[in-house]
Amino acid sequence: MQRAPTDRADVCIVGAGPAGALVADELASDGYDVTVLEAGRRFDFDERQGQMEQSIRPGEPGDVWEMGGERDAYSNTGARTYPLNGARVKGVGGSTLHWQGMVMRMHPTDFDAGHDNDDPAWPISYDDLRPYYAEAERALGVAGDMNPFAPPRDEPTYPMAGFPPSYSDSLFAQACEKLGITMHSVPNARNSESYDGRSQCVGYGTCQPVCPSGAKYDATVHIEDAEAAGATVIDRVPVQRLETDSNGRISAAVYVTPDGTEHRQEAREFVLAAGGIEIPRLLLLSANEAYPDGLANSSGAVGRYFMDHLFAGAGGTFNDRTRQNHVGFITSESHQFYDDPGGAVDHAETGETVLAQSDDAYSPIKLEFLNYAGPSPVEIALNGDEWGDAMLGEIRGAYGNSVAMGGLVGQPPRWENRVTLDTTSTDDHGNPVPDIQWSWGDRVRRTISRANAIQHAVLNELGVDISWTANVESGSGPAYHHMGTTRMGTDPDESVVNPQLRSHDHANLSVASSSVFVTAGSMNPTLTIAALALKCADHVGERL
Repeated sequence: MQRAPTDRADVCIVGAGPAGALVADELASDGYDVTVLEAGRRFDFDERQGQMEQSIRPGEPGDVWEMGGERDAYSNTGARTYPLNGARVKGVGGSTLHWQGMVMRMHPTDFDAGHDNDDPAWPISYDDLRPYYAEAERALGVAGDMNPFAPPRDEPTYPMAGFPPSYSDSLFAQACEKLGITMHSVPNARNSESYDGRSQCVGYGTCQPVCPSGAKYDATVHIEDAEAAGATVIDRVPVQRLETDSNGRISAAVYVTPDGTEHRQEAREFVLAAGGIEIPRLLLLSANEAYPDGLANSSGAVGRYFMDHLFAGAGGTFNDRTRQNHVGFITSESHQFYDDPGGAVDHAETGETVLAQSDDAYSPIKLEFLNYAGPSPVEIALNGDEWGDAMLGEIRGAYGNSVAMGGLVGQPPRWENRVTLDTTSTDDHGNPVPDIQWSWGDRVRRTISRANAIQHAVLNELGVDISWTANVESGSGPAYHHMGTTRMGTDPDESVVNPQLRSHDHANLSVASSSVFVTAGSMNPTLTIAALALKCADHVGERL
């Protein structure tokens, strides 16, 4: 394709994931000249069937989204290893190409420091994002039903009805009812019916890493809409640095094409939408004589306050059949412990206190009832050495009675958790790779243990032989939700962007990303990313 820069654009967007795609679609639809620069390639939808087959065949080489190698190198010098390439995608569509598709709103308590811990407040409220949340749900196509713990909303329903509870959900419901734990539907950005010209979910069950039907939303939907409205999307052009003029405005994004040619894309406004790792890296790589510590970094906060969600879970086997892996995504959760993570669990029949009330400081807890516990029959067959009746016997012995719970626990923002540059290691263009300095802290450990205690109470009530627990000692790890590295705030000495998502230091530079999150909460972040992207597009449009 033609990868030369466009004539001076109104807006240059770096990154073609969900945030970049939504900003591009909004502004292009309003008649502005938009150019999107994406480091990865464009994956043809027709490739997805083959990618699905590759993902489930044993011995198939490489990642189906082509992550890894010198281009995607990184370093870890923190207290804990952060496996960065475990769940990110560089390409048109970004990480929505292989995400799970869960889209919950954050709670008002996440924004206003309402949790009983030391998290700071955001400079915007839930009500500020409320209309954007509704718009984002319509844009992505969300299927869901109401739940008693959800934040207030103006719309009586989601765009589509929620998916029905799975069979294993019904098993969990018996135990949860006895413990006074409320289960409810999960809002998913996947079609429970045909929506926006896309198929309803047909049940491939390979949602991660690839949805062959297109029923699960990914950002190529809005990239295609943006292109139809006149936007130019250029793939395989990693941005090397941003340049500034004498007034401190961004004058150009310098990118390189696959043949090694360097180009300058000029624009009136620039929006960074490349995620919580590559955005701070690009700002630091763009250091120049006027900004020796990197762009947008007068506060020193670029790359700081890196956060993620930690996984807590437990599972085992059950005497009854559970129909494990019949559904490739989560259909039921409990947010009962989100605003009250220290809440007691009492047995409804005996009155016995199963888990006592705790007044310790916790992060919010989001509980999940997993539909994909244990191996699938396809996985057993493809990885086994047996054939015929012997294979059937192996499948019958290993499949059908696994059950598990999961959950997310958010990290508090910590100055020492950061993304910086490793000048001792370079990528395929000679740039320092990102170095991730990551640690947990006591509150994370305490909250994971609390989540495990609730999960064990449910599994024990169900009669599960618990064989594994993802806890502070083993098994817990990141959900790959990169947040907080260009935090939002009103004080230029303490933050990177203002409440309009514009840099304090550069009048024409905005950031649309979870990197602006002030706190992590414990909800999957993509719906909030989408809402912030729509808000960002409005503010950029006001300046154009």
